[in-house]
Amino acid sequence: MEEVPWLIVVFRKNYDVDELGAKTKNYYVQESVGIACGFLIAAIHMSGLATLTHTPSPMGFLSKILGRPVNEKPFLLLPVGHPATDGTVPNIQRKNLDEISDFI
Repeated sequence: MEEVPWLIVVFRKNYDVDELGAKTKNYYVQESVGIACGFLIAAIHMSGLATLTHTPSPMGFLSKILGRPVNEKPFLLLPVGHPATDGTVPNIQRKNLDEISDFI
């Protein structure tokens, strides 16, 4: 986190607040923000940059640091930059289909 040139903080907005203070609920916030983040990650990778998802717990400190309103909550941190030349990727194997599914 200390070495990347860009740090994207994604917030979710559970409800809107109008100028009179009335709240309007936003629907499917988790799903919509999750899908949007997937597209963002794909675009970052397609541009030749690298990123990974980071969700520190708790994340409320980000709202305070960045001065966000109470109706916005941190959702995801994306450190973005060029891949390190000496970086390594773990050799993680996928499970076989029969290990994760049952067909009836």
